Formats: sequence, structure tokens, C-alpha cells
Amino acid sequence: MTYTSPVPTAIPTVRQLEYQDWEFGIFVHFGVRTFNEGHRDWDGKPMDAKTFNPSELDCDQWARTAVDAGAKYMVLTAKHHDGFANWPSKYTDFSVARSPWRNGKGDVVRDYVDACRRHGLKVGLYYSPADASGSNYADPKAYDDYFIGQISEILEPYGKIDILWFDGCGSEGHNYDWPRITSAIRQMQPEILIFNMGDPNFRWIGNEAGIGPWPLWNTVDSLDFSVNTTEKEKLASGPIWLSAESDCMMRDVNWFYSDQDEHTVKTVSELLGIYYRTVGRGANLLMNIGPDRRGVFPDLDSARIKGLAAELRRRFAKPIVTLADAEVSSDCVSWTFPGTTRLDHVIVQEDLTAGEHIRRFAIEVEGFPHSAPIPVWEGRNVGHKAICAFPLIRAKKVHVRILEADGAWTLRDAALYQTEE
Repeated sequence: MTYTSPVPTAIPTVRQLEYQDWEFGIFVHFGVRTFNEGHRDWDGKPMDAKTFNPSELDCDQWARTAVDAGAKYMVLTAKHHDGFANWPSKYTDFSVARSPWRNGKGDVVRDYVDACRRHGLKVGLYYSPADASGSNYADPKAYDDYFIGQISEILEPYGKIDILWFDGCGSEGHNYDWPRITSAIRQMQPEILIFNMGDPNFRWIGNEAGIGPWPLWNTVDSLDFSVNTTEKEKLASGPIWLSAESDCMMRDVNWFYSDQDEHTVKTVSELLGIYYRTVGRGANLLMNIGPDRRGVFPDLDSARIKGLAAELRRRFAKPIVTLADAEVSSDCVSWTFPGTTRLDHVIVQEDLTAGEHIRRFAIEVEGFPHSAPIPVWEGRNVGHKAICAFPLIRAKKVHVRILEADGAWTLRDAALYQTEE
């Protein structure tokens, strides 16, 4: 199999590099669907705004859980495909204003944004461009007007919004005036990061399984934009820097809460594997938890995501050595130990300020007490982060060898770990 990568590399913005450092976020699917068991996207079944009534809504509990899980950001479904607005929108009757919750005076988006800020989380809002309840959706010009008007309601009153998350599902074949829409968005929020549609700053990995592609390059010329099609959308501007994000469900098939599927909540071991195949391949991970009908994260989902954080801390809080302890040559980073050391992981990060240049690398170990260098790992991209795991081995020397590069490369960090007890 031949792997190709864009050459030359595109150059990321400061804001894009900041986003990649967030690494891990919590997706929050919450809305009228939470209170309508069994509904699916585009199933045509009617839902009534009066069913929305989270009696114990606690966005601070969401935020505390996210922080305890090691997340740096959250993304809330402000409006999903059903068109229900989690804020009192003047553009639709299908919103919290028509629900009995807080006598129609509530605003989930306000509670959520305030909680994120209290707990130091970056604020993301999901907005579905496609709208199953929009009466003017079939008229592209009229719907663009609606789109811009409604999205201004979530981008102007709440202060700085870090992420605007567009889901392509349902938009296949629909023509949006993206230059007009994204121009309006960036006037309202100049620093906002747009996900995957219009004028994107980062992209979808192409699946919802928590499996990042390999290799995963940051410079791309096309996008996967919907779970409903395998067709790619060509970027008109040519190859650009778009780092990747993997969105994944905590439960098997439901993004929104269901009282029928708690048995499918992922184990810590499975979550760890997802983390290795996303963050460990250079993508961000956005793990979904659907708040229950009280308006809080379910206990088991919360416990599992916190369990992932605890295991990651156990494994990676204390490296054996880091880049500061290494000898660096033109094609190699090496560590020499006075006696023996045992290790089973190497984490490598490329400095991406000037783009992505490492195209192939290997980790070699000189065994204790005597051996020539032996490869224990070979990879393609290093990117933002490469988590390289292998069976526990004793070593007197360890090398990270750059086998192929398309220009001058610099490592941001490299560290060795022993995670086996």
C-alpha cells in the first residue's frame, strides 16, 4: 500500500495550533430528542416542544465532569437536525420558549456557556445546517436568511464562542451560500473555529467510531462531510491545514440519552483504545455524553470518562526521560542510560509551527546488556502527537530516528514511559 502526503505542507494558524493542544473535549447532545425515546434522525416523527422539561438541569455538573475527565472544551447541540432551539429563538416556535421548563423563560445555551466559563472550558456550539422542521428549508435563499439570522442569536449575545460545529448530515445536495454565511459568522466571532463546512478550520476524520486514519496528515485538499455518503468534498482553495477531530459516542448507537442502553456504556479499556487511535494519531477526540431527562450526565457515563482520565494520569504523568534529557542529531533523538531502563511507550510530538515535515520515523532500542539497535515501532506522521506502544522491554539506549522528511524538522517533545505495573 502506498501512502501519500501533501507536499509542501500548509502552515497552521496560531489559533489552529491552540485547538490541537486542547486534544480532548466532551460532546453534549441534549434537546427535545432527550425526552422522546426512540426517535432517529430524519425519521419524520413529530416531537412537541412541551415535552422538553429537564427538572434538575445542572450545566455545572457537566462542566465539572469534563474538567475531571481532563477535557479542555465542550460542544453543546444548540440546534440539532430536528430544528429544536436550546435557546429562546425568535425565528422558530420550536424552542425552549414553548416548553414548560422554567415557565418558558429558560435558556440552556446561557446556562451552558456560563458553566463552561466558570470551570475554564473552551466553549463550543453545535448548529445543524440542515433542519427537519424548517418550513423554508427547500428555498435556499430564504433558508440562508434564516440560517444567518438564527445563528446570530447564539454568536452575538453570549460572549466569545470558541467553536462552531457544523454537522453535514442531512445537507447532502443542499446549496448554501457559504461565502455569505461564513463572512457573517466571522464578523460576529473573528476568532471562532469552524468545523468541517463552509470555511473550516478543522475537519472530521470520516467516521464516528473513534478510529483516526493512519497516517493522519494535517494538510488536505478534500473533506469527508457526512455519514450518509462516502463522497468527498473538494476544497476550492486547494490543500490547506485542517487538523482532524474524531467525534464518538459513549454509548453504542445513541447520541441523545436513552433509558434502554446503559449496558452499552464503553469501558475504560475501550475508551483508552479510542484515545490511542485518535489523540495518539494526532487528532482531537470529542467524546459524547447525553445528559439524562433530569438534565445531568448519567452516573455510569461520568464514572467511565473519569476512569479514562485516571488511567491516562497513571500511565503518562511521570515520564522516565523527556526531550530535555536527549541527544539530538540531524536525523535522530537518543537517550543513553547508565544501566538499564524498562519502557513500553514513547510519545513524540512534532513542532508544527512551520508545518508538518516528518513523513516516516522509527523507534529503536539497544537491548540490555548487549544488542545492536532493534526497531520496536515504525510510523508515518508524527504530527501533533504520536503515542507509540510496544511490549515492555529493557534498554540501555533508545533512539527516535527520522527516516523521511520533506524539510527541516523540529520535535516539540519526546518522552519515554513505563506503564506496566
